[in-house]
Amino acid sequence: MMSHSMSMGGGKSSECKISMLWNWYTIDACFLAPSWHIKTHGMFAASCIGVALLVVCLEFLRRLGKEYDTYILRQFHRRAASLQYQPRVSYVAPKFDDQRMPGGCGPDASCAPPLPEQRFITFRATPAQQIARGIIHAATFGVGYIIMLLAMYFNGYIIISIILGAFLGKVLCDWLVVKLPLIRGEQSYDESQDEAPGSSEPTVCCG
Repeated sequence: MMSHSMSMGGGKSSECKISMLWNWYTIDACFLAPSWHIKTHGMFAASCIGVALLVVCLEFLRRLGKEYDTYILRQFHRRAASLQYQPRVSYVAPKFDDQRMPGGCGPDASCAPPLPEQRFITFRATPAQQIARGIIHAATFGVGYIIMLLAMYFNGYIIISIILGAFLGKVLCDWLVVKLPLIRGEQSYDESQDEAPGSSEPTVCCG
C-alpha cells in the first residue's frame, strides 16, 4: 500500500490510502488527484454515483457516434437515389432471319433485355462532418481512459459502480430497435442476418 500526507493550513491532514491490490477503502481514499480525497461517507457515495454516471456518459457518446454515422449514411443514400434516377427506355427485341441464332436468340427463343451495368458512386464526409466525428470520438476515448484509470485503483466500490454504470448505460442509451420486413409465402430466411447490430464490436473501456 502506498500513502502520502497532505498539509492544509499549516497542519497535517489524514493520509490518502492508495493500493495496487483489491481494497474496500472508503474514508481517506484518493482518486486521480490529491484534491479528490474522500473525507466523509457522503463524499464517497457521491463519488460512486458520479463514476456510474460517467460510464453512462461513455455509453451515450458511443451511441451518439453511431447515430451520427447513420445520419451521414442516410444523406449519402438520398443523394445516390436522386442521382441514379433515369427515365425508362423501352427495349425492342431484335429480329433474326434464321430460325436460331448463336446464343439462344431467335423466333423460338425469347431474348431477355440486357442487364443494366452496375455502377458505383463514392461519397466522402464533408470537413465539418469529419471534424464532428473526430470530436465525438475524442470525447469517447477521453471518458473511457478516465474510467480505466479509476478502475486501476482496484477499489471494489468504484469497480461495482463502473459495472452498474455500464448496465444503466446499455439500458438507457442502446435500446435495441430493429425494423424487419414481413416474410410472406415460402421465402427463405437467412440466419446470418440474426446478428444484432454492434454485437461483433467488443465492449472496451476506451470505446
